Amino acid sequence: MGVLNVTPDSFSDGGLFFDAPTAVEAGLRMATEGADWIDVGGESTRPGAGSITIEEELRRVLPVIEALAASGLRVSCDTRKPEVAREALRAGASMLNDVGGLRDPAMIEVAAEAQCQVAIMHMLGEPASMQAQPHYDDAVSEVADYLVRQAAKAEAGGVKRESIWIDPGIGFGKNLRHNLLLLKHLDNLVETGYPVLIGASRKSFLGRILGKQDNPLTSDQRLEGTLAAHVLAQTRGAKMIRAHDVLAARRAIDVAHAILEAE
Repeated sequence: MGVLNVTPDSFSDGGLFFDAPTAVEAGLRMATEGADWIDVGGESTRPGAGSITIEEELRRVLPVIEALAASGLRVSCDTRKPEVAREALRAGASMLNDVGGLRDPAMIEVAAEAQCQVAIMHMLGEPASMQAQPHYDDAVSEVADYLVRQAAKAEAGGVKRESIWIDPGIGFGKNLRHNLLLLKHLDNLVETGYPVLIGASRKSFLGRILGKQDNPLTSDQRLEGTLAAHVLAQTRGAKMIRAHDVLAARRAIDVAHAILEAE
């Protein structure tokens, strides 16, 4: 899944694809590099980010979704707003990637009505405050329990089980240890039976591992760490990897797949 942020302020690529023609070109390139899905987002959810209006988010994402879908690509819309989700599906998206984890019941209604695929992500709190000393008694079990509960609500609301993905939300209300434990014990999520989506690409915890706590590597210096996290998640059973660097991710995943499937 290629990450396409049509935003001025996302943590890694904010501003790079802010105008629609540039964003469409980037999405098409990601597809040639090996992306199976293009995930279009119009509102930054980086730590400390504020929200934008429905109108502004629609203005950003709809032209991009329409153009990419018209080119025959599978498009996901990264949004927490049911109003945006509904219009994105009408524009040609076929997956909703809800970093809010379907907290808003209206998101379930939209997904059930469209019979689209849905990615449910775990986030502790809200983007503006989620990294303010996040606490869990047991991060792995608490995240898994939440995702299973939300998936059950989606099914009860009319979303088909086979259309549901779950995502532990690496970096969303988690500290370094939480992120490492969730990746190490990813098999706990896989055992739920829902396909697992992982978004660890360029996340700040990688910068802290590779650099120093008081001087972490910047987002564009985290490729090697990102690929290590991707491949480890794949060996633990992840079915989809969300990546900024699509070509590098595709190559790493393909090599890992060849090794894992060798007989």
